Amino acid sequence: DFFWDIAKPEQEVRLAATENLLRHLREGRKDDELKYTLKRLVEGLGATREAARPGFSLALAQVLQAFEEIPMCSVLEQIKEKHNLEKVKKKLVRNAAFGNFFGVMALFQSGRLVKDRKALLESVQLLQQLAHHQAHLRDLPRKTLIDITSEVPETVFEEVLFGILQSDLASAFTSPENLHLLLVGIQKFPGVLKPKNLKKLFGSPTVVNEQNIPRLVELLQSAAKSEKKDKKLPSVVFDLLQVSLKEDAFELFWKEGVENGLLKEKSGPVSYMCYRLLGSALPLLSLDQLQMVLKGKVMQHYGEHVVTTQLPDRFKFAPEMEGYIDEFLNSCDDVERQLAVMIGFSTLTNQGYPVLSSSSRVVRHLQPVALQKYIGWLKDMFLRPDFDCCLDFSSNRQKQTQENLNIAQHKIARLRKWIIHRLANIIESSVKKEESLVMDISRFCFFHAFFEAKKKTSQIREANVLPSEPLDEQAHSVTENYFFGLLQTLNTLTVLGETAKAAALREKHIHGVTADGKLWIFLLVEYANKLLSCEHVKAVKPFTKGQRDAWERTLQSVKNLEKKENKSDSAKVVAFQQLLLLMAIHLFKNPSETMDVLSDLLNCTERAFSKEPKKKKADNAEPGWVEVMVEILLSLLAQPSLLIRRISKSVFVRICPNLTKRGLQLILDVVDPYQEQNEESAVVVMEESDKKIKSAQDMDEEGSEDSSDEGNTEEEDDSGDEEKNEEVDDDFRSQLMNVLQAGNAVVRDESDEELDDEAMMALDKNISALFAEQQKRIQAKKDEKDRMRKEKILRRDFKIKVLDLIEAFLTKQSENPLVFDIIEPLLRVIEQCMSSDSDKQEVDFLQKTANIFKNSLCRTKQYCKRVDALQEDLHAFVERLVKKACKHTDSSVALYYFSASLYLLKVLRGNTSNKSSTPPTPLPEKQSNTIPQACQLLSTGCLDMERVTVIYQQALTQFLTKRNSALTSSMFHDLFRRFPV
Repeated sequence: DFFWDIAKPEQEVRLAATENLLRHLREGRKDDELKYTLKRLVEGLGATREAARPGFSLALAQVLQAFEEIPMCSVLEQIKEKHNLEKVKKKLVRNAAFGNFFGVMALFQSGRLVKDRKALLESVQLLQQLAHHQAHLRDLPRKTLIDITSEVPETVFEEVLFGILQSDLASAFTSPENLHLLLVGIQKFPGVLKPKNLKKLFGSPTVVNEQNIPRLVELLQSAAKSEKKDKKLPSVVFDLLQVSLKEDAFELFWKEGVENGLLKEKSGPVSYMCYRLLGSALPLLSLDQLQMVLKGKVMQHYGEHVVTTQLPDRFKFAPEMEGYIDEFLNSCDDVERQLAVMIGFSTLTNQGYPVLSSSSRVVRHLQPVALQKYIGWLKDMFLRPDFDCCLDFSSNRQKQTQENLNIAQHKIARLRKWIIHRLANIIESSVKKEESLVMDISRFCFFHAFFEAKKKTSQIREANVLPSEPLDEQAHSVTENYFFGLLQTLNTLTVLGETAKAAALREKHIHGVTADGKLWIFLLVEYANKLLSCEHVKAVKPFTKGQRDAWERTLQSVKNLEKKENKSDSAKVVAFQQLLLLMAIHLFKNPSETMDVLSDLLNCTERAFSKEPKKKKADNAEPGWVEVMVEILLSLLAQPSLLIRRISKSVFVRICPNLTKRGLQLILDVVDPYQEQNEESAVVVMEESDKKIKSAQDMDEEGSEDSSDEGNTEEEDDSGDEEKNEEVDDDFRSQLMNVLQAGNAVVRDESDEELDDEAMMALDKNISALFAEQQKRIQAKKDEKDRMRKEKILRRDFKIKVLDLIEAFLTKQSENPLVFDIIEPLLRVIEQCMSSDSDKQEVDFLQKTANIFKNSLCRTKQYCKRVDALQEDLHAFVERLVKKACKHTDSSVALYYFSASLYLLKVLRGNTSNKSSTPPTPLPEKQSNTIPQACQLLSTGCLDMERVTVIYQQALTQFLTKRNSALTSSMFHDLFRRFPV
């Protein structure tokens, strides 16, 4: 069984069989069994099945390793005798060749071959014989010979192997394998393969010289093509690189052998080998050698490859090269060499745009000094682009399509775009950085996004050097976009530094602040204020007096919030500060649009932190500060900025405890399809609804005729379009007939002859004008339909964002009575989505709503404990929900209505009526003791048992008597399991 399993193709079976065989031999210690084992394993080395050979070879190696008393030479003789290449039949030569090869492999893998000189010598001689059987073994014997040579000590090589390997070494330039053997010998045994011995072998004391370069190029090309499937650098190429460095001939090897030799052949495998050689060489080269290589032809060739392989089905080498750079920077401690590599790849540019990704993560391995110098270089290149230091190239297509383009300006714009993103991404990367570095980059990006220097000044570091080429509007716009991305990174940045205070803030998972607790965005606003008051710089979009007043008022409001000493409001203070500061920054981007929001936000902030908020609440004519804040947050959620949306959500979480019924209703109206009152909303809702939304359409018809005209279901829209098309076709047909009749009438009046040329031309002109007008009408309808579709997508996307606010409220305020107002709007959303079209966005909206309903509402462990005044309403609510579940035709929708009724049962049962002095009893799930559970079963809290029993009894009766009932057995199973009273 052991030997049968060793021959099986499954590796796990083979390994297990080998272990069992060894265990059996160790326990038995019988000579005849060991002899039989060797016989069977040697026979198996030449097995016909390919999977069996390595299995028997490994087993033989393990046996030889475990039983050192077995003579190596006797086993080798047994292998030669069993697989005799001279006596074997011609059709079995292949099996015999593999038997000999795997036999030597077994001896080598046992670890005993290099210790037995006689066996070593005979094994090497056998491998030399096997090398002639290339048709079967290819280059396996040569590679094994190289592996054995690399393992033997120098004395053994000199005394045993050097003599028999001389012919192989002397013919090093005949094949890549022989060359590899020579290169391994030179590195491993420098005392034996000295220059004078090399000269005796092949006529020159060195391998890399002008005379040998042409032949070396041919061998390397051959190696590249033979290993192209492996997608790795051939070992012989890397060893040749190391020998060239040892012989101090690297420059000759690189320029003549690689750039003027290998790159001349336009071959994919050879080109990729050159790129891999470049990446592998980085850790081995000195600073001067690095600079030579990084400005050479291989780099430019690599850059052209990256630009021309943008198609998805083409092989891309860029990720592999980034891996080489990453490995080099990780292992290199030399600042200058790190900097040389980063600058070298940052100056490989395609019409000014560096080939290296601006979001590359390799910077995380830079030493602090190297990182600082690299940032300084980036900023200098941004201000004074120097293309003389760049290895710039253009593709053939770019040369053809950009003949009339201002190439110099185009290059500068592309380079600056890459640099500003590279700078912003450094803050986002995991590289170790100081607060001063983060602030330095943030200031630089902010300044060049919104300001420009009128003249040099030492007061502002960013205005100390003027750009050699002023930034145009597009450059400011690009920098502005990347700055707001950087601002988002700062808002989520973990606290930097090694101080105890920084560590304490990190433990609390506080983000977006410095080690001393200041918001990063606050520091940038302070910097902006300094720039506004500096006479040597000017804003790209200067503030009007009203905008400047709003700016000053915002700063004052932030300072007033800082003075708040109430610790319980600290989170609320920070949230308001963040929103105010963010809106202040947005004044530089969209001053006119931001002014209204900022004005409302300032008024709202003053009222939110006023000492007399209750008086404000009493005024029903004027909305409270919470309602105003909710409206502001909803408007901000519609913004494309992720940062604005995140901060808006953060602020909402802080104001949740103060949320009023009116404030919550503003949020629910957005997602509730029955509550959309304005004309545009009605349009969108009608597009995506079904029969159940028709009632909403009817309600809107009185107030908005346009809305009702446009608002229909998709089916109605489709049929309506068909009808309109038919009407349009009829109108067009009648117009066309009128034109034709008008032309014919003239002819009929004059004579019965055909139209003359002049009349025909006039008729053609009229027909052409008619068709052109009809084409415009068709295009206008298409445009309108496309506009409506895009509007629908935007509205649905906005609703998905608003769901985040509802989820946040349910999570943070699960004990708030306002939770009950959320149930029906969510159910209506689910019901409407279930019956409308099923595009991906609609499905996402439905899934998110359903998840919030199930997880944040129905399954929550905390719920309102103050429902005594709401008992009657909640019981009526339960009845309404169960009745709707019964009336529904869709079981999936009915399940949500039924689950909502069970949630209300849980709330009512968990509350205690004021009439009873017994405190509220916890839910059974929270109890661990059996006695309190029994007490809980007897307690019904605020639940009116008779009324509720009738409700569910009627539902159960309907389920059992009506065949098409939407109710399911799982609903009642859930009811009886959770409420077995």
